[in-house]
Amino acid sequence: MEKKPTTPAAKKPAAEQKSAFALSPALVIPVLFLIGFSIWYFLLGDASNFEDAEKHKPLNAMGIVYSGGVIVPILITCMLTVVVFSLERFYTIGKATGSGDLDAFVRNVRKMLDGNKIEDAIKACDAQKGSVGNVTKTALQKYSQLTSEAELTKEQKLAALQKEVEEATSLELPMLEKNLTVLSTLASVATLIALLGTVIGMIRSFFALGSGGGAPDASALATGIAEALINTALGIGTSAIAIIMYNIFTSKIDVLTYKIDEIGMSIQQNFASHN
Repeated sequence: MEKKPTTPAAKKPAAEQKSAFALSPALVIPVLFLIGFSIWYFLLGDASNFEDAEKHKPLNAMGIVYSGGVIVPILITCMLTVVVFSLERFYTIGKATGSGDLDAFVRNVRKMLDGNKIEDAIKACDAQKGSVGNVTKTALQKYSQLTSEAELTKEQKLAALQKEVEEATSLELPMLEKNLTVLSTLASVATLIALLGTVIGMIRSFFALGSGGGAPDASALATGIAEALINTALGIGTSAIAIIMYNIFTSKIDVLTYKIDEIGMSIQQNFASHN
């Protein structure tokens, strides 16, 4: 029986070959909540931070934060979540930037394309790595393939090349933007949670003012006001950091997207002028 020749498996685009790193919020946030609660209950709530066993009179800043009430561990969780996912995005986007200067890489690839040195340009992509390098390599491989394609017209080849660039880009960008929604959500949610803690603290203060029918309980009044202010401070601080980190990461992604568009346009223009 005659055997049919086997064809080699098609190579996946460079963007698909890249192993991506991303944390899962569904798994990480519950763990961070346990850590946040432990920090609040065991560290901040340690008896050494208070004058009495009832933990009514804090001696230091940790005791004061503990006095913020049950909303504090939630706000600590929000803060830890912002820190963890900011570090994760720094790692992922830094890796996506590649191993060399992006501007120099783009210039070198354009010079190689002008000299019709496609293979050298592909080697430069392998050295650069990152999202821009991956997309560029995929586009150059398609460029090389279309150069020897005789059945398609020039317009069809350009359309196929443009589609390849768009598909490679669509594989890279979602991984860069992954988990940014966590930061953008916490930027507003942390403030709302803090507002809830503030309201609870003010309610306790008003109860202290109205209790007993005589002079208000100064200790209970101070505790309620402190709880309100502590929650407000934690929430505003968490929200501010989340907003700053989100804007930093979106600006970095915009730079990468611009570089991908720039090199993609250069490849298409070069193909149009040489074929």
